[in-house]
Amino acid sequence: MADRSAKIRLFVHDDLAEGAALRLDLAQANYLFGVMRLGTGAPLLVFNGRDGEFAATVTEAGRKDGALAVGERVREQACGPDLWLLFAPVKKARTDFIVEKAVEMGASRLVPVMTRYTNTERVKLERLRANAVEAAEQCGRLDVPEVAEPVALGALLDGWDPARRLMFCDERSEAGSLAGAPGEAPPPWAVLIGPEGGFSEEERDRLRGLDFAVPVSLGPRILRADTAAVAALTLWQSRLGDWPRGDGS
Repeated sequence: MADRSAKIRLFVHDDLAEGAALRLDLAQANYLFGVMRLGTGAPLLVFNGRDGEFAATVTEAGRKDGALAVGERVREQACGPDLWLLFAPVKKARTDFIVEKAVEMGASRLVPVMTRYTNTERVKLERLRANAVEAAEQCGRLDVPEVAEPVALGALLDGWDPARRLMFCDERSEAGSLAGAPGEAPPPWAVLIGPEGGFSEEERDRLRGLDFAVPVSLGPRILRADTAAVAALTLWQSRLGDWPRGDGS
């Protein structure tokens, strides 16, 4: 029987099936045996974003590698909402926060967007992708969202599929709340958060002229970019996302 009491979860790239044996790389071994202090025989859970979640047991625990034996599947694979978060990168720790919280809030794809007033052009994708994996492991997700390459806002909009609605958060507009968006609108959606300096007038005018864009206010106060990302995702999830379902899948 699977040990469903296991609290530690590990994302792997390998295919998963009962009876499989997994080899661990240096980073995985360091996390399980150096940070979490697991030893041979310890239970954990593994997932890969495709096959669901499986119970596993440590069979080898080394300083540089190790191995796991895969047991029975404890959760079937489930898909969350098709929701992208588009955000202007900010300072390192706050960008890390945005990625971590977006994963916890159910975003399926994260896209760093360069705007007129974006105050940093340095985006370390390897670190952000590692943050996404760690957040997925900790929050119970069965998948890890993609962290895409940075893209200029204009280029992003030039290639936009109008079937995807865009929730455009603008603190300087007289936009209403998301309650004004059509509640029956099916996915997919994207949420766009601007930089600390806000959108330029040209960017704002273009966004407001798009048929697929829904301008939304996040309240009477100007929020920091990282706070705005969490507020916007909360608003979307509570109105159009999977929170009302409440089944934890």
